[in-house]
Amino acid sequence: MTGTETRSFGGRVLRQVTKVLPEHARAHNRSLVLQTLFHQGAMSRADLSRETGLTRVTISDLVAELISDGYVAERGTREASGPGKPAILVDLDREGHRIVGLDLSNTDRFLGAVLTLDGEIVARHDVAVPADREDILGVVTQLARDLVADAHAPVLGVGVGTPGVVDDRGIVLAAPNFGWTGVDLEGVLSRELGLPVLVANDANAAVLAEYTFGGAPDDVLLVRVGRGVGSGLLAGGQPMRGSRFAAGEIGHVTVGTDGGPECVCGKVGCLEAWLSVPSLERRLAVDDAGRDATLRDAGERLGIALAPIVGALDLSEIVLSGPLELLDGALAQATVETLRARTLARFHDGVQVRMTAQGEDIVLRGAAVMVLSGQLGVS
Repeated sequence: MTGTETRSFGGRVLRQVTKVLPEHARAHNRSLVLQTLFHQGAMSRADLSRETGLTRVTISDLVAELISDGYVAERGTREASGPGKPAILVDLDREGHRIVGLDLSNTDRFLGAVLTLDGEIVARHDVAVPADREDILGVVTQLARDLVADAHAPVLGVGVGTPGVVDDRGIVLAAPNFGWTGVDLEGVLSRELGLPVLVANDANAAVLAEYTFGGAPDDVLLVRVGRGVGSGLLAGGQPMRGSRFAAGEIGHVTVGTDGGPECVCGKVGCLEAWLSVPSLERRLAVDDAGRDATLRDAGERLGIALAPIVGALDLSEIVLSGPLELLDGALAQATVETLRARTLARFHDGVQVRMTAQGEDIVLRGAAVMVLSGQLGVS
């Protein structure tokens, strides 16, 4: 390796940052090999050397180690195009391990899946959200156990996307909809399962999936609408979590100086009280004839909350994740119109607001990215 480290995230090369210390070099090089194979597919050891800038001796050593660990496998030989011995291809062993993902963000059911290293779902489980908040942790733990039992391959790790503010140790600092304060979700699941567990806010998980699997740009905000409302933000391809782990918590920003509905947090006029799925469904049930007006009102409130963020960070794309029948159409259009009215036209009229194409699987796939990144250095 050279004296500087080239970091990549989501398969895109970023600026050079700090030097790689000798004691960290091997782990960095190992992740670099896995990252290259993850995004580019099968290649020879010589190809890997060219792509990564590592010597052939280093590549040979790392590939042998990764084959022994079960993360890389040989995939036959490349068709010969000239004299000499055909090159043996190696690739990530995409079927050798499984990842378990949990999505706790839906209004009525907790979702879980067994995924391949490519983020493909091979098994699904779900369970009703218990009416009694005291039962939530036990239900989540049992869902995780059932998924691990259904993996039928070594489990690389468990990723969880949950509503609320989550710190870097997987402790849910606050999740008002669950009545959780300081719940060590990562610790509980790690002890119960005997596996590596990573826990993050559901919107932060979702934006990772959109970046790794959905082709989002390096600077993107994803708004996740479900039981609550939150957002995940990438700047320069890197997740932003904030000094108190609450970056993206737009759900409790007040967007109604004209009063408005009371929020679960106790305030009046929070974005979540206008935009969350339960809030929208309640308002539509009362006045379905005014459906478009209700959705446009919620979209305008979202635009009010997003305009300062777009202006401050110069974002080019906003991705919406949640029920298509609620978010797409009148709501999204009102969001765009409000953004354009409240930002600098010369620079921000081109901001795109679109629905994710990943549907309800986005948090599950984001949970898989969390495990890939945490365990293999791949994202």
